[in-house]
Amino acid sequence: MSRLDPRLLLQGYAAGIFPMADSRQASELFWVEPRSRAVIPLEGFHLSKSLRRTIRSGRFTVTMDRDFPAVIAACADRDETWINDDIERAMLALHGSGHAHSVEVWNDGELVGGLYGVKLGRAFFGESMFSRMTDASKVALAWLVARLKVGGFTLLDCQFMTSHLASLGAVSISRKAYVALLGGALGGGGTGSVAGAVSGVDGSVAGSVAGSARSPVPDLLALDRLFEATGAAGSGAAEGYVIAQLLGQTS
Repeated sequence: MSRLDPRLLLQGYAAGIFPMADSRQASELFWVEPRSRAVIPLEGFHLSKSLRRTIRSGRFTVTMDRDFPAVIAACADRDETWINDDIERAMLALHGSGHAHSVEVWNDGELVGGLYGVKLGRAFFGESMFSRMTDASKVALAWLVARLKVGGFTLLDCQFMTSHLASLGAVSISRKAYVALLGGALGGGGTGSVAGAVSGVDGSVAGSVAGSARSPVPDLLALDRLFEATGAAGSGAAEGYVIAQLLGQTS
């Protein structure tokens, strides 16, 4: 059994801290509370014209929770990683209990990118991502942002700022500001961001999203129902069109 109790892990996220290890083989963990936190405002995701074209092309098939173990293993499979066996086992347990989720990006049946994270209240804590094909991790993040917007979430935590995240719209906020956002997301007092998403969608898609905005609880599956309602389900290009519309302006 993992020394990192999954219940303790959830308590840590609720308190604004998260665990890391020095390496894949490390036997010890430490808890981190950054002074500056990276978050992606759900209304401020930076969808470039090239990424928009990629998403709408249907080149990739994107799924949620189809292969969580493969995603976390791929995220840990690098020269430098903070994901050791304890963290991996605890995350697998959280996935089994419905608290941890993955987004997978496939090309011709091969897993080429993805990300995983933890859901708690209206917050999603992005943990790690990987890419084996150009734009695969960007596509995964774009789908996650769209899913959170439609599902009534208010906070996407990315932990530490990187140039990659900054290019996609991430911003750095103070610990005090982060704690305030986290408190709203966990306490149910957040306003959500689905209403803002509607303004970036046209036609029947807008109406379907507006209907989903009435959900009193955060819902990661709302995007799947939107695909069904608009007739996009099962078509990579059609689903990509909906995603691009949800994410709004390009540059």
